[in-house]
Amino acid sequence: MDIAPRIIEWQARAGRHGLPWQQTRDPYRVWLSEIMLQQTQVSTVLGYYVRFLSRFPDIAALAAADQEEVMPYWAGLGYYARARNLHRCAQTIATEWNGQFPQDPADIKTLPGIGRSTAAAIAAFSWDRRAAILDGNVKRVFARYFGIDGDPSKRETETRLWDLADAALPGTGMHDAGMPAYTQGLMDLGATVCTRGTPSCSQCPLASGCIALKTGRQLELPTPKARKAIPEKSTSMLLIRCGDRLLLQQRPQRGIWGGLWSLPEFGSGEAPVHALQALCGAVPADFVTLAPFSHVFTHYRLLAQPCLAELAQPCDAPADCRWFDISTLEQLALPRPVEKLLLGLYGNTPSLLPA
Repeated sequence: MDIAPRIIEWQARAGRHGLPWQQTRDPYRVWLSEIMLQQTQVSTVLGYYVRFLSRFPDIAALAAADQEEVMPYWAGLGYYARARNLHRCAQTIATEWNGQFPQDPADIKTLPGIGRSTAAAIAAFSWDRRAAILDGNVKRVFARYFGIDGDPSKRETETRLWDLADAALPGTGMHDAGMPAYTQGLMDLGATVCTRGTPSCSQCPLASGCIALKTGRQLELPTPKARKAIPEKSTSMLLIRCGDRLLLQQRPQRGIWGGLWSLPEFGSGEAPVHALQALCGAVPADFVTLAPFSHVFTHYRLLAQPCLAELAQPCDAPADCRWFDISTLEQLALPRPVEKLLLGLYGNTPSLLPA
């Protein structure tokens, strides 16, 4: 199998070279970029990556921080379990690995939030380790090149792709110089050339051997997942304001928006005034039903109905709730749709997203 030399040559000539995490061999920075790039575009990650490192420059700084300090630096990136696992992983490295990132991909894979492909990428970029990656983009490249039918997320198909990924690795005689370039080249190829909708086959270094191209099946492979109707869930939210302060509730650590500050929720069939009284025993001076909004998660669509309650005096809040001045909201980790709602109501509130 001779695809590795072609990918390495192509990466040197046409791949991406100016991304900030490509200028380092520090496993902490490599790891951070790999986690941020999961399910997230490079253009979105760039600002977050720089901002995160300015606050947590190394594993020791991240491990020493409280999770509540970490979450604001992830707010807006989504998939918040990544941030929680990132924090847990730093603490595990600090306590169980003497603060040093393990170098063996098998050891890296045991850390919180790190799977086989991410472990291989960290090891390849940091220490030239010879280990195969298989993220979503690489699955697409291999499914097309080798003509592999079947949903890549299914175990049987994924196992075939992993076997091919292992077989396609650079030979042992060249891996010291070639593994970072080969690994980066595969990522670049899937992200910029062998794209989902309109692959640029004329620019692909693997075009001469690609089965999908030869058979005209570029848009059929990889086999798409069977479409399922997206279920909908409904909730109502309390926007409780007293003067220039808002009452926010911290979400449970596990589940959607885990650990973030959000608006207290109540069942769609419950009266807002009853929900407010149950939460903090308050009776609003005024109640306004705001425009509903929706937010699409991976597995369902959330329909939310916010209700604004204006209080004359702040109420006693439960342990998981806290009053915040509106001017300090930029310091909090808020779910993206809640942030958008608050920005729409209080336009002078700075965005949580990096410039």
